[in-house]
Formats: sequence, structure tokens, C-alpha cells
Amino acid sequence: MSFLKKVINKHTLSLASNAIMPVLGMAILSLMARYLSKADFGDYIFFLIVFTLADTFRTGFMQTSLIKFYAGTDKTRAANIAGSAWYLGFMIVLAFGIGNLLMYFFYFGNNPNMFMIIRWFSAIFFCTLPAAIAMWILQAEERFDKLFLLQLINQGGFFILILLLIIFHRVSFQNALYSYLINNVVSSIITIIIGWSKVKTISSKSWTSIKELAHFGKFSVGTSISSYLLRSSDTFIIKMMFPSELLAVYYIPQRLMEIFEIPLRAFIATALPVMSAAVHRDDKRYVSYIMKKYAGMLTIALIPVAIVSFIAADLIIGLLFGGKYQHSDAGNIFRIFMCFVMLLPIDRFFGITLDIIGKPQLNMIKVFIMLAVNVAGDFAGIFIFHNLYGVAIASIFTFFSGAIFGYWALKKHLEFKIGDIFKLGYIELMELLGILYQKLQKRS
Repeated sequence: MSFLKKVINKHTLSLASNAIMPVLGMAILSLMARYLSKADFGDYIFFLIVFTLADTFRTGFMQTSLIKFYAGTDKTRAANIAGSAWYLGFMIVLAFGIGNLLMYFFYFGNNPNMFMIIRWFSAIFFCTLPAAIAMWILQAEERFDKLFLLQLINQGGFFILILLLIIFHRVSFQNALYSYLINNVVSSIITIIIGWSKVKTISSKSWTSIKELAHFGKFSVGTSISSYLLRSSDTFIIKMMFPSELLAVYYIPQRLMEIFEIPLRAFIATALPVMSAAVHRDDKRYVSYIMKKYAGMLTIALIPVAIVSFIAADLIIGLLFGGKYQHSDAGNIFRIFMCFVMLLPIDRFFGITLDIIGKPQLNMIKVFIMLAVNVAGDFAGIFIFHNLYGVAIASIFTFFSGAIFGYWALKKHLEFKIGDIFKLGYIELMELLGILYQKLQKRS
């Protein structure tokens, strides 16, 4: 029992919560890629991207501010913040609903899937609000056990619905969208009944707290939206320039990149409090050390993974998404992504270090530069190559620009060299592997 208590703690539950969303999401996409036509799968991806963009705005505007003002407060203040967050959430849903209504009346296209997206978008966005607020409140309360359960219910429920559609031979874009709506309705009802979303606190709202949340949120939403646009700009450009089935081909390797995000998020969650404590001590050398250590360890660890993924790209895609994508351009696009995957830890740690040392405006500039390079590179790549490879190659320049600007910005505040990251990362990784090997030897 003591062993389980050591293993199952808030850190492992946080890691599990971060891992379950992309893993189950990947499983769902794998099933839909196999059973939907390429055109329908492409349209579903477009819906997912557009909906996630709206959700990113809401999350960026509300999540950090809710957690900041809710965590560690007394019950009265917590109820006031939760109720104010509910009111602010309703205002955001209403604003998006008005925009969606205008699109409904002024859409003159002939794509029935697009018409369905426009028709049901507001309903889905509204139905996801209770579950979203519940997740932020549980995070603020550090109830990662309940947060893990809620994410399991949400993603697991949708996975089950897709399986049922497959079993009864009813898989279609329309039914997938209905399933997405039904699943989120059920998840939100559960959070309301159990009390995780604290919907009853709406009566405790105050205009002062609403303004407080909105004022803080307007600063965090810019970075959230620009970061998401950086990831999704390829999708919008491909949707505009190519048929829907090619969007599916490009999105598959792009989604596979989320596998590399899981250890990255775990390392960041571990490094953030340590770096923050070092900043409070005004210990810049230790901030630099932690950044180099974690960025370097991940970079070195990703090299063999990237090599194996590069070689086995077609096999991986075939196993996960079916034969119709196995020998498509998806494999080569994934190989192109593997050429810069080692830059992800360096780029990400440069960004969070800028935030930690009190230079979030420089991190935002970094993201804006990357977004501009990516959009310009996409159009240039399409103009030169006339295919998806041009879009994928542009991503290499995008992450190089972010790493270069991040290095330039941090060099003004911290003493380090790029070579230090690889050197220290290799030493720390070998030491960690040595310790693990010794423990295994002792047990055996």
C-alpha cells in the first residue's frame, strides 16, 4: 500500500492527465481515419481545428486567471471567483454564438459537412463549458485524481461512441459530429450533478471579480491564440489551397508529433517550480543550469527516437491509421518532421525560461515571429513545390527561427552557449540511465 502511495501522487496523476488526452485522441483519430473517406476525415479535422481554436481562446482567456485567483483562497472568495468565471464563460459563448449565427446566414457554399459544422458549432461550444470550468477548478484545487477521471470520462466516452458507430456500420461525418455533441453533453451533465463545475456559484459572482478575471485573461489569451495558430496555420492554408483529402494526409503526421509532447510537458511541469524558486532567489546561474539540463536531456533522448521514426514512418502510419495512408505522402511528411523534432525541447524551454525570468513579451514576440515565418514559408513552399512537402519543409525554418530568436533574447539575461545544452544534456542523461541500470542490477 505504501508503494502505491509513493507511485500514485499528484505528479504521476498530472502526467497521466496530460498523457490520456493525446493518447485517446490518437486512438479516436486512428479509428476515424480507417472508417471515414479521406474527404470526410479531412472535413472532420477541419472542424476539430476550428473548434479547438475557439476553445483555445476561451481557455487562454479564463484558465490561468481562474486558477490564479481561485487557488489557496477561502470558500467565499473561491465561490465568488468560480461564479464570476461562469458569467465570463457565458459571455464568451454568446460572442462566438453571434459570430456563428452570422456565418450560418451568409454561408453560400455547397459542402454539406461545412454546413453541419456551422449549424452545430455554437451548441457544441456551449455544451463544453461546464466540463471546461470543472477541469480548471479541479486543477486549481490540485485534485488531479478527479481531473484524470473527468478527462477519462470525456475522451473515453467519445472513443466508445465511435466504436459503437463502427460496430453498427453507421460511421459518417454527420454521426461523428453528433457523437461529439452527445459526449460533451453527457460529460458536462456529470460535472454539474457531481458538483465539480460549481455551477451554483453563479449567484456569488461580482462585477469586480469578473473585471479582475477579464483584465488578467486579456494578457494570457494573446500567447495562447498565437501558439495555437502557429500549430494550426498549416491546416487552414492546406484547406484553402488543396482538396480536403490532402488535409487528412498532412494532419496524420502532424498529430503524431503530439507523442513527443507528452515527455516534454512532463519535463516542463517538473522544471517550472524549480526554475521559479531560483528566480525568486535571484540565482540566474541555476535557472540557466535547469534550462540546459532538461532541454539537453530531452534533445539527446529524442535523437534515437527520431531516427527510428524516420526509418519506420510508413509502418507506424500504416499500423495506426490504416493501409490507405501507409504509402501516401503522410510517411514522407512525417520524415520531414523528424528532421526538426530535436528542436522542440530547445524552442519550448527557451520560451518558458523567458516567461519565468519575467520577459513574457519576448516569448510572445518569439511566437509571432515563428507564426509569420510559418505562414510565409507555407505559401512559398506551395509556390515552389506545388504539394504538401512545401508546407512541411516550411516548418523546419519556423522552429529554427524560434530557436534563434529565443537564444538571442535569453543571452541578454543568462550566461550560456548552445553547445552547453547538448553537453550537459548528454552527461545528465547518461548519469540518469546509469542510476536506473544500477537499481535494476540490485533488484535482479
